[in-house]
This record gives sequence, structure tokens and C-alpha cells, in this order.
Amino acid sequence: MTPREPRPAGFWPLAIVFTLFVLFMYGPTLTIFVLSFQGPEGGLTFPLRGISLHWFRQLAEGLGTVDIGAAMRRSLLLGATVMALTIVLAVLAGLAFRKKLRGGNALFFVTVASLIMPSIIVSLGIELQFRLLDGGIKAALAALGAQNALDNYGTALGLMTSALGAHLTWTLPFGLLIMFAVFNRFNPAYEEAARDLGATPWQTFRHVVLPLIGPSVVGIGMFGFTLSWDEIARTSQAIGDVNTLPLELQGLTSTVTTPAIYALGTMTTIVSFAVMGLALALASALGRRRRAGSST
Repeated sequence: MTPREPRPAGFWPLAIVFTLFVLFMYGPTLTIFVLSFQGPEGGLTFPLRGISLHWFRQLAEGLGTVDIGAAMRRSLLLGATVMALTIVLAVLAGLAFRKKLRGGNALFFVTVASLIMPSIIVSLGIELQFRLLDGGIKAALAALGAQNALDNYGTALGLMTSALGAHLTWTLPFGLLIMFAVFNRFNPAYEEAARDLGATPWQTFRHVVLPLIGPSVVGIGMFGFTLSWDEIARTSQAIGDVNTLPLELQGLTSTVTTPAIYALGTMTTIVSFAVMGLALALASALGRRRRAGSST
């Protein structure tokens, strides 16, 4: 048995720095998780005063005038829609950019530019665009004499319009960059072999390309949902007259002074980790299936 080599001189200082970094990143989340299980007399700080699910029950009953259930359903709907559109658009764009496109470089830079722009500026710009759209629609209705429709018209700002667009400016560039990395390493010989065997372009994509890029597609979906799920800045000005769960949570931090706010934070964190766990399990299953298929 060979003796263990001594650790380098810099190992322990780097290990301490890494441990402190992990505590700095995940310590607040762990603290909120622990404090959310306090008893009915619990406060916002340590020490714990009993252990129970009291604050989760209070959360289910509602926090004043805030409908947490409705806000969560809106966030889930928006996150699922953003996830689906991010996957479809990123995969299609990745396939398109495999060929030389006229103006492709300009299109790429326009797409990823939103990553370096301040989120609040993007949100304000989208709100302004939809306000101008509202003005145009109202002017058109007035010109057409549709007074009833004009009186009932509110705004084009909404969950599935302006908020959806704002979230896509955040998630789509990430999906596109992932697809670029995937197709940069993709071997076109698989597609050529499928075409030599008489496969149509759709059959080639469905039975050859998609299984090979499947784990990456799942990763794009995970990014799309989780980035949308906790987005605040890009949503704040573009959401209209409703709120998503992160906006409600932000508002409650100044009005709720009980561990119920921690229970809400714990619930949102559990949803995020559940989505990530499901995505990793699905990506792993697709990877095993692909390896099993290539070995037969």
C-alpha cells in the first residue's frame, strides 16, 4: 500500500476559502429553511421557538389581501410557457445558425445584447412599447367608432404578452448559447448516414439529432423555467395589473413580520430544486438511453 502523498501547501487555505464561499452562497437559504419551521410563537430571528408547520398552514390560508395561490399559479403558467418557447426557439435558432446566414452575426449580437443591458431598463422599454401600443389601439377604436370596445379596453400589458416577452429576453439568449455549444461539437456524419438510408429531414431530426441533443434540450428547459420563476426586475414594469409570486414575495418583505414569509421562501425554493432535480433525472435518463442505443 503506497503512502498518501502530502497535500500541497495551498490546499487548506483554498479549502477554507471554498467552504466560506459555499456558506456565503447557501447559508441564507438554509437559515430561511430552518426558521420557516418555527412554532406559533416564533419570530424572524434565532433562537427557534418550537418546531411545527404552523406558518405553512398560515401560508395556505392566505397572507392578508395577498392571494399567494393565484400568484403561484401565474408564475407556474408563465414559467412553463417561457420554458416551452425557449426550447423551441433555441433549438430552431441553433439549427438555423449551423448554416451561413446573411446578417447572422448582427442577429446573434442583437439576441444576446439583452444579457448585458440592465434588467430594469429592458422592463421599462417593454412597458413603454406596450403603452404606445395601447395608444395606437385606442386611437384605432376611436377612429372606427367602436365606442363600446374602447370603453372596455384596458391594456395590452399582461402575463402572456409583455411579461412573457420580457422573460424571453432573459432566457432565450442562454438557450441560444447552449445550442451553439452543442452544435459546435455535433458530428454531421450521423445526419449524413441517416440521409443515405433514405430518411427525410424530419425523420433525421426526430430519430437522430433530437436524441443526441436531448440532454442539452432538457437543460435549456430547466434554465428557462428557473430563470423565469424567480425573475423580478424584468417583470416589475411589464406585468400589468397582476403580480407573479416573486413580486408578491418582494412586496411582503416590507409588510409581513412573521416566519410566514420564510415559509413562502421555502416553498419557492423547493419548487426550484424540484424542477432542477427533474431536469437532471430526465437528462441522465436520456443520456443512458443514447449510450445504450449506440452500443447495440
